Amino acid sequence: MQTLLRGGRVIDPGTGFDGVADVLVSDGVVSAIAAGLAAPPGCAVVDVAGLVVGPGFIDLHSHVHSIAGQRLQAMDGVTTALDLEAGLMPVERAYADAAVAGRPLHYGFSASWGAARAQVLLGAEADARFEKTLTVLGNPGWQRSSSERELAEWLALLERDLAAGALGIGVLLGYAPGSEPREFLAVARLAAKAGAPTYTHVRELVEVDPGTPFDGSEEIAVAAAETGAAMHHCHVNSTSGHHIDRVLDVLDRSRRSGSRVTVEAYPYGAGSTAIGASFIDPGRLKMKGLSPSSVVLLETGERVADEGRLRQLRDSDPAAPVVLEFLNEDDPRDLALLHSPLVFPGTVVASDALPVNWPDGSHESTEWPLPPGGTTHPRTSGTFAKTLRVMVRESRAWDWPEAFRRCSYLPARVLDEVAPGARAKGHLGAGADADIVVIDPAAVTDAATYADPTRPSVGVRHLFVAGVPVVSAGELRTDAFPGQPLRGEPR
Repeated sequence: MQTLLRGGRVIDPGTGFDGVADVLVSDGVVSAIAAGLAAPPGCAVVDVAGLVVGPGFIDLHSHVHSIAGQRLQAMDGVTTALDLEAGLMPVERAYADAAVAGRPLHYGFSASWGAARAQVLLGAEADARFEKTLTVLGNPGWQRSSSERELAEWLALLERDLAAGALGIGVLLGYAPGSEPREFLAVARLAAKAGAPTYTHVRELVEVDPGTPFDGSEEIAVAAAETGAAMHHCHVNSTSGHHIDRVLDVLDRSRRSGSRVTVEAYPYGAGSTAIGASFIDPGRLKMKGLSPSSVVLLETGERVADEGRLRQLRDSDPAAPVVLEFLNEDDPRDLALLHSPLVFPGTVVASDALPVNWPDGSHESTEWPLPPGGTTHPRTSGTFAKTLRVMVRESRAWDWPEAFRRCSYLPARVLDEVAPGARAKGHLGAGADADIVVIDPAAVTDAATYADPTRPSVGVRHLFVAGVPVVSAGELRTDAFPGQPLRGEPR
């Protein structure tokens, strides 16, 4: 199967190429980039003049494990969607389930620190489902520190999944913020030994909780320096809030000292999680300068009125998904804080995309357009298009080569050591995987809102996954399921 993309502005962040050229795709790989390429016999020719052609976006932080969710991400320019912050366990089952169901996009998983701890400390056997993760997040039984025996047991589970092809270790430390720092250091040592990254939702900052066992961002810097592990700081915007400048300074100093610390952000002033999460406790909200009214139930739109109602909801349905507003996007000062990590050198874009939930309790649909009534955070549908709109078209903080570096090239490089298959992603050199996005630079924008979160982004004209068209002329191809697993080498 061959396709020739003719006459677009081609950007390859791997080589720095930026010019009008043709791209020839053969059997799932990029075989040539040059001006005036001849179309081989039987080759499909797609006119992309006036459009921008680059490597598809690689999302390191997607909790979407469904055809429905991946289709929304495809319309946002994503070709590889990986769950690395939370991960799934057992990872072998996670890969098998995705393969059986079929995926429009490439997929992959980390070994789940949270699931491993819950299995040992709670007896909650992991079943490779993200919904299971949500149900235990608010349970204090897994949030406590571990005995030496327990620590050894759940580290062994992580080591088992690394040997089975996990892409590193996902650490939901912010959901067990009182656990002993020695445990996190033990995870970092395991990751360093295995040559695999960690992906961490950090614990509270000292400005928020002076009693925290360790400042969340300083902890990553110290662990990276002490162990040599590659350590990725997840959604730095949502965990840092108004203290983002101090946190970015910590990470900058860590990197300049030689530590392997990477960082991600998304362009929204509200996050989303289960209402039972430890940091949505009324007392912890106060520490953040927030209130119960900062919490909105995703499925009903209810804005929590007061502490009593919040406690009631946390007790009755701790897995209920909510939006947590941490910055006001209508306030210019907060908006500047929200954009500062995207300006920060080397920050990659990652969505923290969530499953789509329907009123009947389902999390999946093969219909397109999606059935009405689905709820999720708008970042599931619009993270990358919104970032391009804000950073390239409106603020001009990035040019197009920098956009592809942040959305495609740098995310892939986080994975190079653990997954050699990643080396063919994030760029368009000859032999690269034909994971390609074609964008209308004047039209690309997000369309999803908090009130209507499943509206697909606009401006992705074509999307190829392993050379197979998933989006053609702006329309989703409902018959396309070319996604393949991205796995780590056995550790």
